Amino acid sequence: MRSRLLVLALALAACADDPAKLPSLGTLERDRIELVAEADEAVVERPVREGEHVEAGALVVRLDAGRVAAQAARARSARDEAAARLAELRRGPRAERIAEARAVLAGAEGVLAAAQRELERARALAAADYASRARLDEARTGHANALAARGAARARLEALETGATAEELAAGESALAAAEAALADAELRLARLAVRAPRAGLVDALPFELGERPPPGAVLAVLLADGPPWARVHVPEPVRVRLRAGARASVRIDGWDEPFEGRLRTISHEAAFTPYFALTQRDRSRLSYLAEIDLVSPEARELPTGVPVEVTFVLDAERQDARRGD
Repeated sequence: MRSRLLVLALALAACADDPAKLPSLGTLERDRIELVAEADEAVVERPVREGEHVEAGALVVRLDAGRVAAQAARARSARDEAAARLAELRRGPRAERIAEARAVLAGAEGVLAAAQRELERARALAAADYASRARLDEARTGHANALAARGAARARLEALETGATAEELAAGESALAAAEAALADAELRLARLAVRAPRAGLVDALPFELGERPPPGAVLAVLLADGPPWARVHVPEPVRVRLRAGARASVRIDGWDEPFEGRLRTISHEAAFTPYFALTQRDRSRLSYLAEIDLVSPEARELPTGVPVEVTFVLDAERQDARRGD
């Protein structure tokens, strides 16, 4: 460790004339994936442990699906009912229903004929003063009711024989589409109660135990994705002005003799105050810029996350000097 600090002190002293050669310090990171709860349900299954490697699609946490499954079942029944109604509209009424409507119309016509005869008899008796005015009024009311019933029966038969209108078919199709959308939503919420890994990686954290009920939006699991790590470092301001995306970098890690090759992925456009460990005491008040560097060396895939790194960049001036030397 002392030798490491001595080398860093000598490097900083050598960079006194050229502050752009100051090293950028930070840590090694991997893509962090947070899987969140989408419903207020209890944890009923947790088949993996922290530190275990999982493949893409593997079950990480399962929430209780009883309530959402019941909602999906109701939505499925409503969908089936809407589909049956639309099929009936498209097919038209059954022959039995048409025959029933004809029979109802025939009965209504018979009742109307009887009411007509009763009305004529009441009129004749009233004209001869053999019947009261009240009886005539009752006969008229009966005749009017029978006439209305016959009209309703005839309209019902005509509707059955004509079939569904275009407006009724459109309404049936809309009802079916709404029911299918509600079912799809319920089934999607049901499927998301089984929280699965979107990518292969290492299980870094499982905050909730079996039986606990996390609130919606709470982090159920944290994964560190497979693949080469990348470095998050704080770049000193004198170095920032000479960097472009894709710039080459040399990444040094404690415990490795040779540096790893890296490429600058991105660098912030907004400055931040540098942490205390990033610069010398004289330069701690200077601003730095957060940057991410991809490690392109194949050997970097097995490096652990979180270890400190020291990055130096191949800057524009250095590339120009190299060209002049060639």
